[in-house]
Amino acid sequence: MRTITCLLVFLAFPVMAQDTFRLSDGSVIEYYLALPRAEPAEPLPLAVFMGGGSGNKPISFDVYRFYARELAELGWAVAVPVSPDNRSFRGSNADKVRQLIAGLQARDDIAEGKTLLAGISAGGMSALEIARRNPGEIAGVMAVPAIVREAGQLEGLQDMPVYLRIGSDDELGWADRYSETVGFLEAAGVRLDAGIQYGGAHMFALDWEGVRPWLDSVRP
Repeated sequence: MRTITCLLVFLAFPVMAQDTFRLSDGSVIEYYLALPRAEPAEPLPLAVFMGGGSGNKPISFDVYRFYARELAELGWAVAVPVSPDNRSFRGSNADKVRQLIAGLQARDDIAEGKTLLAGISAGGMSALEIARRNPGEIAGVMAVPAIVREAGQLEGLQDMPVYLRIGSDDELGWADRYSETVGFLEAAGVRLDAGIQYGGAHMFALDWEGVRPWLDSVRP
């Protein structure tokens, strides 16, 4: 099992570790890892939760604090990658997430198999792109939020479970793109669970008990 350095362990919250992973080009990627408080009886399925904007360290730590540790308590190992170049995990950065997944699934406490991808804003759009590139490796996508600007962004996602939420008060105007985004996703043939988060801004709290049935349906 790969050794990690635990920086913080609170009785009130899941275990949080911060570590780095060396990529095939010799560079490293930092990540936070949230695990449940209770030691699981078997290896945990893996989720990767990506932050918005540049995906830098402060953004990624907020994703850990407000999202990853809640998801971990539902029985997942949740990795939050930190962008090494202040860019989202789209384009040339998409493969970095795939390499990180392979490294984490080499651990004894994380299960092999399909991975759940999740993300906020640019992170949600990164999750859709990574899933499109590698659909056989992905259990489902949580885009909370994301928008789709053209059908070509979704090629290869047929039958992919997608959970989409956009805040009704999104300050970037993404709620105005909700119907268009849903239309593109439906045309791509995804298994869509979409809705407006009423009162939600661009970044909003999730009702994890409400999300749990969808998570259970995609759990590897």
